[in-house]
Amino acid sequence: MSHKITASWKGNMKFESTNPGEGTFVMDAAPESGGDGQGLRPKALMLSSLAGCSGLDIAHLIKKMRLDVEDFHIDVEGFLTDDEPAVYYKVIVEYHFFGKELSEEKLKRAVELSVEKYCGVMVMFRKFAEVETKIIYHS
Repeated sequence: MSHKITASWKGNMKFESTNPGEGTFVMDAAPESGGDGQGLRPKALMLSSLAGCSGLDIAHLIKKMRLDVEDFHIDVEGFLTDDEPAVYYKVIVEYHFFGKELSEEKLKRAVELSVEKYCGVMVMFRKFAEVETKIIYHS
């Protein structure tokens, strides 16, 4: 199995990228880096990929475990080195679950399964950065 994308230059520092799924998205550098700030930042997209990968796992497990979750979101913060090229050396992933009757034990297990077993992006991140995870329950 492989994934193939095409990133097409749209002038200045802007690129439009395909995805193996539907649609395209635009990447651009911030104005302080010579871009127009009219697109997503490539390094931050890595954090979005991490959240999306783990989130898809957890959404599947919530359904499979028949858990009563009203909503959830994932906050990811990545810390970059000061030297060039700047790379992520530490990442904090916060899982926020909302609901009146949350099964904290089962949700913790769902997060653990994603983090330890299912999320390939998490495994990739662990090869170059320290990854810290937190779970926050909101009733």
